[in-house]
Formats: sequence, C-alpha cells, structure tokens
Amino acid sequence: MEASSKNGFSGVVLVAKKGEVVLSKGYGWADRENKIPNSPTTVFNIGSVTKQFTASAILKLVEQGKMKTSDKISSYFTETPTDKKDITIHQLLTHTSGISNRTGGFRYDEASKEQFLKEFFESTLQSKPGTTYQYANANYIMLTIILESVSGQTYNTFLKENLFEPAQMTSTGYKSITFNTDRLAHGYYYNRDDAKWVDWGTTQQHLPYNNNHWYSIGKGDIHSTTEDLYKWHVALNNNAVLTSKTRAIQETAYVAENDNMTSHYGYGWAISKSHNDAKIVAHNGSNGLYFADFVRFIDDDVVVIYITNAFLGPESENVAREIGKMVYNTNYTPAPIPRNIYELIHEFMKTNPSANADKLPNYLNKELKDEFNDPAILNRLGYSRLKKEDQPDWALALFKLNVKLFPEDGNLWDSLGEAYLTYNQKEDAIKSYSKAVELGSEGSKETLQKLLKEDE
Repeated sequence: MEASSKNGFSGVVLVAKKGEVVLSKGYGWADRENKIPNSPTTVFNIGSVTKQFTASAILKLVEQGKMKTSDKISSYFTETPTDKKDITIHQLLTHTSGISNRTGGFRYDEASKEQFLKEFFESTLQSKPGTTYQYANANYIMLTIILESVSGQTYNTFLKENLFEPAQMTSTGYKSITFNTDRLAHGYYYNRDDAKWVDWGTTQQHLPYNNNHWYSIGKGDIHSTTEDLYKWHVALNNNAVLTSKTRAIQETAYVAENDNMTSHYGYGWAISKSHNDAKIVAHNGSNGLYFADFVRFIDDDVVVIYITNAFLGPESENVAREIGKMVYNTNYTPAPIPRNIYELIHEFMKTNPSANADKLPNYLNKELKDEFNDPAILNRLGYSRLKKEDQPDWALALFKLNVKLFPEDGNLWDSLGEAYLTYNQKEDAIKSYSKAVELGSEGSKETLQKLLKEDE
C-alpha cells in the first residue's frame, strides 16, 4: 500500500483475523488542500455497502414480528399496479423484483418520496417478479420507504437505535452526522479535459438538505469509518444486533449474480467462495469517486475493509481481494496500484511531440505493469483534445494510434473520420468512415454518404 500511495492512492485499510486487528492504517489525504491525512477515524461515503445495513434493518423488523420477507408490497401500498402487486420483500432484498436498474434518478437530485413511488409504480418491469436477478438501486429505496412506514421512524433514527448503537458505532450515518466535518474525506477525480485532479468536496455537500433524498437513501451514501465497519463485523459475529438464525438467513445465497454461478446475492450481501473454498460474505460500493469494499471470510474469521476517496482505475476495485490473498499466502505480493491512466497519458504528451505517439503504448505498459488494452481510453482523450486543438496535433495522433492498436473496431474508425473532418482532411475522412462502415458502424453510413455526395 505504501508503494500505491506514491502513485496517488489514498484511503484506509483494516484487516483483522480471529478477532485481532493486524492492520489499521490510512494512506494519502482526506483533504489535500488542508493537509488532513486519511486515518482509521476518517469518515467516507461507503456507497452500496449501505445495502447490507438496509437489509439488516428490514430483518430487525422481521425479528420484531412487524413484517415478513414474504409480504407483498401491495399490502403496504394500496396504489400498487397489477404488474407489481405480487412483488415481495424477499424479491426487493435479492434484486429479483423485475424492476429496471434505470428506475429512479440521479442520486444527488432532489426527489420526494411521492415522486419516487410514482416512478417506481409507473416503470416498466424488465422481467416477471421472482424470475430474474437484476441489480437495481430502486429495490433498496423501496425497502427504505417500507421500513419507515412499518417502524414509524425515519431511516436514520431506526438504524441508529437498532443497529449502530447496539454495535457501539459512533461515526456512521446517512445525513446530518454529528461529528467534526474535518473528519469527512473529500472525493477526488482526475479531470481528463483539464489534466488535473479536482476536489469534489464531501457527499454531505451534495446530498439534498431537505427530505427530498429519495434517489439516494437506503441504497447508498451512508458514511462510516473502517473502525466502525469493523465494530459492525464483530457485532454480527457476536449476534449483538441480529440473532444467529437471522444472520444465517441474511447470508444465504438466494440467486446467482452471474452466468457462471461464482457469486450469489443474499440479503444485502454477495455470497461467494474463496480459492480454498471458504465462504465469503461481501459487498462493495461506489458513487464514482469513493469506493468501498467490505469482505468477510466467514469460515476463517477474517475481514478486510477498504475505502478510497480517489479512484485511480480498475485496480482500485481489487484492493480488498488482493489483501485477502496476502492474508492466506504470506509470500504473495501484489503489484502496486498504478497512477491514473489519463494522468500518465497527459504526462507523456507534455514531454513528447505527437510524432512520438507510437511510443505511448510501451510507456503505458511499463507504468501500468500490464498490457494496455482499453480502446475507450484513447478515444475519450482524443475527443478531449479535439475540442482544444485548432490544428492537427495530439487529438489526431491519439485517434490514429487507436485504430492501429485496435484495427477491427468500427467505432474507432468513425472517431478518426470525425477528427479528419474537423481538420478539413476530407479524403482521409472518407477512407476512415468507409472502414467504419465496413466494420459494421451503422452510425457512420449517413456521414459517409453525405461526404460522397458532396464529391459528385
């Protein structure tokens, strides 16, 4: 992790084995401007790790005899339309309700409870309830509405009194958390258009201040620390919040998440097996800036908790699993998380003329310690440069390099054609669009026909 932090990684990692914390450490900055470092007490947005809290709250109501997982949502909402009247609590918990993952709006836009319910009930089901797994945030927002209706309390209050306080968690909550805001980690992202890291601020600054938070609540955006999440792990193991029977129900593999059946979904947890066939109960989550992973190796009483506030790339998603490999194999040493790939390319462009574009892949392979194989990267960056370069330079060079690396991708030839057209290189544009059409790019046909007609 120390090597990764030199590449821009920032976050916190906690590892515990058989009740003993063997690593609890922060890396990088929670607030770069004010030089506040990340630490085990830093508060992060944990994304969809929130879902297992929502599921636990529902199961607490089941334990209290106030509801059943077999209940149909039509028993809570008289306005439930016919196509959704048989959706059950179980189906919401397991993402088998048939609801589309597009139901609902952007997480930080304002939406009243009534507005969300209207969208939920008017949406078109993607499958018959109970037949197909499709991960959809709307399922857990609906569970939150039902939770508030059944309990007579707000989501925040119910979770605090029934989950967080019994687990002795003092730094976890959704909104209006009562602690010093200096403990909140800022989210950072690399702006490929401006070639710089940007401070997004904290999630608390983006969530609606009023109660119109019904695109966000219940499915994500709870805040916590690695220390508090470890307390939650201990509380679950000790049956301090839920009974052992309820925990077994929650950690049951109900429905496959993928075609090869390597992971199943329980109630707010994903269930899988490790390489040595140990049961893993886990969930990760992200809002695009923060990324959290909560991985519990149940059979061996090992837990890895990882949260970052600066997403460097796909490798940022694998940290907890890589650390898990290190726990089981002390000789295993994973490669450090590389720097953000857009930052690397910008660095190369600053020190090289566009005539050296062919040297870029080797540079990336060396820095990433892996073969560069993502055509979308150069395509996106090419368009970013195209908006800024009045004369052919790096934009055109990136598009040309991309078709050289991935010659069978029609979309890339279309992009190259657009770049040529931008610089009035019509003959080359026609050749590129022709190649795009040849490779099946339907969107290129109209532009090609227009260019050919102009030449008649």
